[in-house]
Amino acid sequence: MKTKLLILSFLMFTGGLLQAQVRFEAKVSREKLGINERLRVDFEMNEDGDNFNAPSFSDFTVVGGPNQKISTSILNGKMAYSKTYSFYLQPKKRGILTVGQAEIVIDDKVYKTSPIDVEVTAAVDKPTDGNNTELIAEDNLHLVAEVSKANPYLNEAITVVYKLYVSPRISVSNWRELDNPKYNDFWSQSVDIKQLRVENGEYRGEPYRYVILRKTILYPQKTGELNIEPLTLSVAVDVPSERRDIFGSRIYKTVNKTVAADNKKIKVKALPTNAPENFTGAVGKFDFSVSSSKKELNAGESLEAKVEVKGNGNLKLFDLPELTAPSSLEMYDPERRENVNTNLNGMQGSISNSYTIIPTRKGKYPIPALSFSYFDPKSETYITHTSDEMLISVDSGPLAGSNSTGNSGVNKQPVAFNDSQFRFIKLSTNLKPLEDSGFFGSAGFWTALILPLAAIPLFILFGRKRDKRAADVTGNRIRKADKLARKYLSEAKRNLGDQKEFYLALERSMHNYLKAKLGITTSEMSKDRIQQILSEKQVDEQTTTEFISLLSSCEYARYTPASSDAMQQDYEKAVRVISTLDKQL
Repeated sequence: MKTKLLILSFLMFTGGLLQAQVRFEAKVSREKLGINERLRVDFEMNEDGDNFNAPSFSDFTVVGGPNQKISTSILNGKMAYSKTYSFYLQPKKRGILTVGQAEIVIDDKVYKTSPIDVEVTAAVDKPTDGNNTELIAEDNLHLVAEVSKANPYLNEAITVVYKLYVSPRISVSNWRELDNPKYNDFWSQSVDIKQLRVENGEYRGEPYRYVILRKTILYPQKTGELNIEPLTLSVAVDVPSERRDIFGSRIYKTVNKTVAADNKKIKVKALPTNAPENFTGAVGKFDFSVSSSKKELNAGESLEAKVEVKGNGNLKLFDLPELTAPSSLEMYDPERRENVNTNLNGMQGSISNSYTIIPTRKGKYPIPALSFSYFDPKSETYITHTSDEMLISVDSGPLAGSNSTGNSGVNKQPVAFNDSQFRFIKLSTNLKPLEDSGFFGSAGFWTALILPLAAIPLFILFGRKRDKRAADVTGNRIRKADKLARKYLSEAKRNLGDQKEFYLALERSMHNYLKAKLGITTSEMSKDRIQQILSEKQVDEQTTTEFISLLSSCEYARYTPASSDAMQQDYEKAVRVISTLDKQL
């Protein structure tokens, strides 16, 4: 019995190892065909690989491909992955022809397929593959991702446009997205397409029709080689079959095909190291201004000073310079305003901080000039704009210093009073003796006497609870962290119900929290960098994972529908995560 159990365990263990091995193999649609027929060759792998190299196909003419297909399935609780490169070949001659070896790199190891021999005979009367519906659909349907720039700078906008090319031989009746790309290491925003339009174009030199399915703006958040994941679609394709109706016209057959755009690699360049000290990560082309609603006013009145940046670039991903003012000008926290539109040229518009300022003393007060620097990718230089100094003149109100004007005591006049000034003072009264009022010894009298004495235990109890709460360091820290989390998430809470604005505000509030708490800049706001910093600050792994997961959810949720309950759950999760994070920091 024990021997059987050992053998069974060994077989199961060996089977698990074999199942976990990398598989890369070649398959052909047939091993024998006529010289006027087509051959389909599939190179299939069970792990995602890089640097795929197809055989030379010296004995064949490539009439289609490579077409890429990616599929993921779950069988018995285990996830199965499959990636296939397909080619359609026309034989050049008769005889035994060989399909050579293909190569792929998986986990830094090179894998090769085995050569396959096929027999090519004389031409057949009725070629089967020429009008095969599967073959026609594969040859005449292509999903392409077009990237505007392959080597941008950090935080420079690039666009990804997904086009579905359809040959005039077929038609598409419907499609749905199977897998949305997750733009890791990018700040992304989708550009709305109000109406899909069919346009004429070319694909590999042949006339095609195409439709633009999606436009996305990406701002890379880290340097080096980054991967743009493919978009995968399931398309219902109407292709002509071998059957005909009573009038001799071909009968069309609907075939469901899965198409995927290729992975795109881009190399992100680091910004030059000679950045000005006031550079906060702005990349693009901008104008900078500081303005005031008033230059002259009285003490107690208010004015609005606005620090504004206009232009084209990563407007939502950097900080504005902070305005400073003399102590005699009471200045409140700024209100951030954004008027930003996103199109294929990136973010365009303006962002500003508006400060409410109230002078408390008479005098003239200078507001120092501000400087703003940004990196221009076209000229590849840093550009700095500096505003003019503003002078605020307060004409009426208390002086900024005692006797500051030196006019104290000049032109003093005696003050004259007349009897009418005191006409509201009542000289006669209607007072009554206390014993006639009936208050002494009444219920009201005893209540007023006893109530303060009865309140003394309550004050003692309240004082003890207050001292106990003050001594509760952990509880106070939790309450403080929770209050801080809700402060940063207030904007997101106001946008509950508006999916797009809610997740933008949620992502921005989490970034602002990290900036305030850790003093990091926008250019460091990549997930890997955030994870590294939190690890250095000894934040536990679970909290860090939840924080990064929440950022990823914000990016993903901007492109997929989300219910009000889901938004409420994400908001509560953000409050909990930031509260926990603040407590640990």
